[in-house]
Amino acid sequence: MKIKWLGHSSFMITSDSGIKIITDPYHPNAELTYGKINESADIVTVSHEHSDHNNVAAVRGNPEVVKGAVTTKIKGIAIKGIPSYHDEAGGTKRGKNIIFCFEVDGIRLCHLGDLGHLLSDKQIAEIGAVDILLIPVGGFFTIDGRGATQVCDQLKPKVVIPMHWNYKWSFSEIASVDEFLQGKSDVSQPDTSEVEFKPGELPKVTQIILLKSAL
Repeated sequence: MKIKWLGHSSFMITSDSGIKIITDPYHPNAELTYGKINESADIVTVSHEHSDHNNVAAVRGNPEVVKGAVTTKIKGIAIKGIPSYHDEAGGTKRGKNIIFCFEVDGIRLCHLGDLGHLLSDKQIAEIGAVDILLIPVGGFFTIDGRGATQVCDQLKPKVVIPMHWNYKWSFSEIASVDEFLQGKSDVSQPDTSEVEFKPGELPKVTQIILLKSAL
């Protein structure tokens, strides 16, 4: 299985058989300056209906779109949506958010969307074991570096890939990844936007992988 960071909270996950999932496709604009998404996919997931996460029309092909707290299986990919919030006040500030869990080639991935709070015991139980965690770290609209660290401690993934941070975003309120990385030793920064994973080769100690955006 391969994971490519397209930018912001959008990833392309490709199974060994070639099934492609795109998470949270964004609308580029003057403030969110990643390139346009022109990729094809079989499945698209949308964590919430904000324009930097719901640009389904940008994805080529004829993908099945998954939204909401659903449990489904599409082309052999198990998908589960878990309700959460975009803020720390039960969604009263920025609304609801869906956490998506996937099982691809025997690897369990979790994409937290625009999570704005620490996880409840119920959410942790619903998420279950996590091999690879895609987590927002930039703060202001989501959990910040400190909150992301706490969520990682809650879920104990084998691999962590940060997203939704000030890589190509002109909002000064969105932090860089530095706060999240501070004090952490198992950090890899490959000069690439894409990494490959195999079930028997995942790290035994949590490793953070900081990808470059593809777009």
